[in-house]
Amino acid sequence: MNAPAGNRRAAGFFLGFLVVALLVAGGLSYLASSDPDGLDSVTLSGCDVVETDAGEQLQGTCIAQHATDSAVSGSPLADYAVGGAEGSVGLAGVIGVLVTLVLAGGLFWLLRRRSGPGER
Repeated sequence: MNAPAGNRRAAGFFLGFLVVALLVAGGLSYLASSDPDGLDSVTLSGCDVVETDAGEQLQGTCIAQHATDSAVSGSPLADYAVGGAEGSVGLAGVIGVLVTLVLAGGLFWLLRRRSGPGER
């Protein structure tokens, strides 16, 4: 196989991968469950969530009672939404895919094996 054909095949594969990743992140993310996952359920075991004037409070004895907000809870993509806006999970997913691919691509580019003269 010659180099230009191999490069076109690789470029086609990566372009297809990008399209599928963006479709999954942007489209299927709206179908994701908003219910707590298993870890959330386990940490809330033994407590009741009660609405107060100050917001939600936990009553009872559970692991989650002593939890605090994450250091990045105020970031633009916190809670899988752009700026906390309702219905922006697809956009947050697309941004996440693009950032991940750029970072991974940059890392692979930096760490790629460079062939010296006479090597292939």
